[in-house]
Amino acid sequence: EAARLVDGARPEIMVPLVGAVEELEAVREEAQRILRELGVDARIGTMIEVPRAALTAGEIARAADFFSFGTNDLTQMGWGFSRDDVEGAFFSRYLELGIFGVSPFESIDRDGVGRLVRIAVDEGRAARPDLHIGVCGEHGGDPDSIHFFHDAGLDSVSCSPFRVPVARLEAGRSAVTAGGSDTR
Repeated sequence: EAARLVDGARPEIMVPLVGAVEELEAVREEAQRILRELGVDARIGTMIEVPRAALTAGEIARAADFFSFGTNDLTQMGWGFSRDDVEGAFFSRYLELGIFGVSPFESIDRDGVGRLVRIAVDEGRAARPDLHIGVCGEHGGDPDSIHFFHDAGLDSVSCSPFRVPVARLEAGRSAVTAGGSDTR
């Protein structure tokens, strides 16, 4: 039986953990076959949460309708450690020593993970100028990270429900500070 959709709704399918365009192409082909059978129109995109995906975003963009940065996983893979392992083991000491000013899981690491985001945005949009790019995860509700994402050219942020008011406020501030009228 065909899926029932609310009038005007257009679902999106987000494929996680893509590291090569061939993965997304294979999933996209199968998803489109099923969607055609159901008579459903859906956009198909991917999470950019693997460093390799960020570095090959131009290729991946040709097979994606949108990107959403999974910054929690991108941070873990970019730094080479699991949040669960380090927060109880040595993170507090790293903060005491000034190795980190703030946890990279709280606020985006602009120099490392942020650089991967900028590369992916630039290459993704070079390959596909209409590519919608967002971020999901706790960074999407962090004020400093929101300003970074606006500067990097992202279109949207998502976060935990309790962080939505702060995210909306900071997205607005970021747009006004940048002199633009959008609130990304």
